[in-house]
Amino acid sequence: MKTFLIAATCGLLISSSSAFAACTQADLTKKATDLQAAMTAYLQKNPAKANEVMTRTQAISAKYQSAANAEEACKAYDELTASLK
Repeated sequence: MKTFLIAATCGLLISSSSAFAACTQADLTKKATDLQAAMTAYLQKNPAKANEVMTRTQAISAKYQSAANAEEACKAYDELTASLK
């Protein structure tokens, strides 16, 4: 469940932001890695909150899914990572 949640979140964000130039692929990869680490750590400490994290992740992902620029795509990663701290 945890692995699926992490992979699904990162996949959604990367796919919705891959066309943007200002936030480079390297930036997106780093943010995805940071998000994965934060999510793994959070779920290890709070395994019972997996559904809550999934709901929060879906809401943030939906908010930025139609992002018009790289700045918004990067903000999605940042917002998701911050929500896990």
